[in-house]
Amino acid sequence: MNKIKDKKAHSTFSNIFFFVRLLFKISPTLVIGEFIMGILTTLPTRLVSVVGLKYIIDVVTEGVNMKRIFYAVAVIAAVLIGSKVFAWIFQEFFWNTAREKVYYGLNSILYEKARQLDLESYDNPEFYNSFILTIESSSDNITNLLGLVRNYVGNLISFFTIAGVLLTIDPVCLVIILAFIGCFLPLSSKRGELQMARRRDNTEYHRRSDYFQRIFYLQDYAKEVRMNNIHPLLMARYNEAADDVIENQKKYWKKISLTSFIQDAGVQSLGFMFVLPLYLGYCVLVKETLGAGDFVAAFNGANSIAMSINFLTVWAVAIFSERGKMIEKYREFLAADFKIKDGEKTVKITEPKEIKIQDMSFTYPGNDEPTLKNINLTIKPYEKIALVGYNGAGKTTLTNLLMRLYDVTDGEILIDGEDIRDCTVSSHRDRFAAVFQDFQLFACTARENVALSDDGDEKRVKEALRHSGFDKELKYGVDTEILREFDDEGKMLSGGESQKIAIARAFYKNCPYVILDEPSANLDPIAEYNLNQAMIEAADNKTVIFISHRLSTTVNADRIYVMEKGEIIESGSHEELMKLGGTYAYMFNLQAEKYKN
Repeated sequence: MNKIKDKKAHSTFSNIFFFVRLLFKISPTLVIGEFIMGILTTLPTRLVSVVGLKYIIDVVTEGVNMKRIFYAVAVIAAVLIGSKVFAWIFQEFFWNTAREKVYYGLNSILYEKARQLDLESYDNPEFYNSFILTIESSSDNITNLLGLVRNYVGNLISFFTIAGVLLTIDPVCLVIILAFIGCFLPLSSKRGELQMARRRDNTEYHRRSDYFQRIFYLQDYAKEVRMNNIHPLLMARYNEAADDVIENQKKYWKKISLTSFIQDAGVQSLGFMFVLPLYLGYCVLVKETLGAGDFVAAFNGANSIAMSINFLTVWAVAIFSERGKMIEKYREFLAADFKIKDGEKTVKITEPKEIKIQDMSFTYPGNDEPTLKNINLTIKPYEKIALVGYNGAGKTTLTNLLMRLYDVTDGEILIDGEDIRDCTVSSHRDRFAAVFQDFQLFACTARENVALSDDGDEKRVKEALRHSGFDKELKYGVDTEILREFDDEGKMLSGGESQKIAIARAFYKNCPYVILDEPSANLDPIAEYNLNQAMIEAADNKTVIFISHRLSTTVNADRIYVMEKGEIIESGSHEELMKLGGTYAYMFNLQAEKYKN
């Protein structure tokens, strides 16, 4: 399924550059604006603390033309206010909108890729987990990565600018600063590693506590929680996870505090509070090569350079490394190559043609034993075909292969004599309407749920609902919202009513083939009987293939295929199979006896 899985991972820099380039493609202005923001929110304040204060102190020391102080203060205020105003305008009037644009643009790329996934991708737990993580982390990645890039650019420019200023004042000052930072940099890296490890462990513990927390408010669990007295167990698990978070904090607190203390004492106290001031004082008082302004500039510049180097070499590297791993999943997902590919021919929707399955076998990825073995059958146009058998016999797998949700391992499927793999995937699937056993309704109108589009024909939608037996009164007709996800007046439906809407989709779609997987599973006997009659009426001009465990629905089928352990063991009409007295007859009589009793 995924050919890139075994390739070597990209470097952190490569991943960051890839993601920034992807964001730039969606919104160049946002990325450029973030770079400018990084410079304007970092450089002005640091320049003021170094160059601005030096200038003011030099003017005061000289004692001439004191008006220059007011001009300097005015310029400093203008620079600081200007940078703040730009940042505010960018944030309030552009950033929020542009960020949403990037968020939806990036998700559109991911969703389009997700739409192309074949079902085999969902059978691979490792790939599927990465897929979910990729989708769910889009917003977080955008916000965090842009913030990191912004700070990185700001600190990088600040470092070179302030270092250049200190070089003009006294190169030895810069050497002292870099020497002390370099000596204690391993401790800074160690502290960063410890904090990242603490964060990683906390994430795991928080994930556990969040899981048990969600159970208490999600509707899916409401009945189980209230009926089975599982509340104490869930609370115990939640408290255990919370205790783990607290213990994890204790585990790292002493190590992080100790490394922070040693680093701060070494760089700040020994380096910047003792050695550097000692050297600067010697230059000012003894050698008289530096002025008071130079002293302040060098001292403030040391702190500025220390902050920049610490961010550039420790924090940014650690966080970029973490983000890089997440972006690696983006790249794997977007570059993944899947098995089900388009053929060259685009087929048109016409009347039903003969379907022929020849020597077909199929094995799920990761399985040793085939799910389907040497299947051969022919479905004539307009036939009503039933697939029956015990759970796990391969019935649903067979219909999935017909629709090319998977591709066969061996053999072939022909429609009108052509291999379905020679057609484009979308045009082939357009020939089928399917109602799945695990069907889903959407938080849309009844019209949209049946037509599966926003321009469904009202008359056809009503007709499809009638055929499916749906007779629930809807306040706004077919434009009534289904579910209450976004509308308090949305219509909540029972399992049977929901299934009827799903079945109506098959009646609505203009296509030659209909596949129904357990179409009457949630229906009462009367609704089941009415559905069978409606199917015969509405699907008269279609080929219908349906799977059912309730064999009363198979009586009127033109042909019934009985499957067991991936093979077809019996086939024929209801009467023929009953006379045969095999598996089908046994299953039918067993169900009929239960109904009689």
